Amino acid sequence: MSGNLFSLIRARTERVSAPFIVSPTGQATSYEAAFAESAKLANLLVSKGVKPGDRVAVQVEKSARALMLYLACLRVGAVYLPLNTGYTLAEMEYFIGDAEPRVVVCDPAKLAGISALARELGVAHVETLDRNGIGTVSEESGDLATEFSDVERTGDDLAAILYTSGTTGRSKGAMLTHANLTSNASVLKGSWRFTADDVLLHALPIFHTHGLFVATNVTLMAGSSMVLLPKFDPDEIFRLLPGATTMMGVPTFYTRLLDDPRLTRETTANMRLFVSGSAPLLAETHRAWEQRTGHRILERYGMTETNMITSNPYEGERIPGSVGPALSGISVRVCDPETGAAKPAGEVGMIQVKGPNVFKGYWRMPEKTAAEFTPDGYFITGDLGKIDDNNYVSIVGRGKDLVISGGYNVYPKEVETEIDAMDGVFESAVIGVPHHDFGEGVTAVVVLNKGANLDEKGVLSVLESKLAKYKLPKRVLFVDALPRNTMGKVLKNELRQTYKDLYALKRAV
Repeated sequence: MSGNLFSLIRARTERVSAPFIVSPTGQATSYEAAFAESAKLANLLVSKGVKPGDRVAVQVEKSARALMLYLACLRVGAVYLPLNTGYTLAEMEYFIGDAEPRVVVCDPAKLAGISALARELGVAHVETLDRNGIGTVSEESGDLATEFSDVERTGDDLAAILYTSGTTGRSKGAMLTHANLTSNASVLKGSWRFTADDVLLHALPIFHTHGLFVATNVTLMAGSSMVLLPKFDPDEIFRLLPGATTMMGVPTFYTRLLDDPRLTRETTANMRLFVSGSAPLLAETHRAWEQRTGHRILERYGMTETNMITSNPYEGERIPGSVGPALSGISVRVCDPETGAAKPAGEVGMIQVKGPNVFKGYWRMPEKTAAEFTPDGYFITGDLGKIDDNNYVSIVGRGKDLVISGGYNVYPKEVETEIDAMDGVFESAVIGVPHHDFGEGVTAVVVLNKGANLDEKGVLSVLESKLAKYKLPKRVLFVDALPRNTMGKVLKNELRQTYKDLYALKRAV
């Protein structure tokens, strides 16, 4: 049997008449209709010259048809490349230039800018798709066949590339195979007890591992359905909760719902599971949620490069501050960052992971790929953590300076480079500090040249045209000098300690 993820999903779908996607207004798209639509889009991609292994870059707003396009890419054997809708043209130039896609699909409002980039970078075709699923993609596929002979793939063939932050500030393309995605979705389906009777509230973006590969792939593997919300909206969440059974979110979702008096045991009575990930969930949030609803949030841990690694158990103790034991078939260990020697239970070290979930490597970066793996095949996550006597993993920090804000990865070097280029700036340091709403708040600490006339508003106004909104600092602070060690390295830990209460907010429970 083919290792194509789509072929495996279709083979497991028992009730093709069951709803796969339901709109907030109640309009349902059955599995049968979704498969037919994805066939039309697959035929369209082939007509554009897309061959197995070709990249298809997609920067579109969330819609049912956008997910059908993802399935279509799987069916033709293409490599799906989802891109954050907040990326600027300057950022898109890097991704398109690096991935060299055959086709780029963008929002109609961005067509002029993307088309100009595409011509410059030699992209064959630019198509459009808006938040309502309308655009050249829908227009040109409308009369095409609703059948398609899925391209055979092996498990080792690429299914997707997701870009993640790099140590130089430039993103790296994590290459994910059909086997990576299949194994993780299958394991999560079983671990979290997903069945065809589940209804998932899907309020996550679909250009990210969480919303695309966790939420969507698990739904597909289980033959369950999901209510596809365009974005997180508390009013819509509370309206739809009575008809749902599960929800996946980032900590920001849960802190905002906790701020709403409508969150009660009654409003969550039909729910069986709340999952949190993409950023650390504060123990305070975990306890407050259980007190208000009677539900314990299930926190899990994963990365772009690995899909999901660990999870608190569905049945058993869900420990605040822990991300649970390793998922079935996955090996996790903690090692000394310098020597690589294994650490005993309870001691902090670098988290390393090995299993069928771990990515194939970084796109066109063989040396970087080799550097991130140990000789015996473990991926070095860059996260510091410990494993207790019951095999529960706790993340205590990051060896890398990555900031996770609202579930999105922000690499400080990228923001620092833009700030340092401004007139009047001597140097800057960007850090993440605890934030009551976003998990971590991107924070810039800036040293100005003598006599420079630049304030917080001025820095942010320049950055707005350079960086995606989620990368923008929540605050820009000015100091006379950055703290350094004897080797001249900026002491970011000291900065994080200094400003640890910058966004503190006391909540009454």
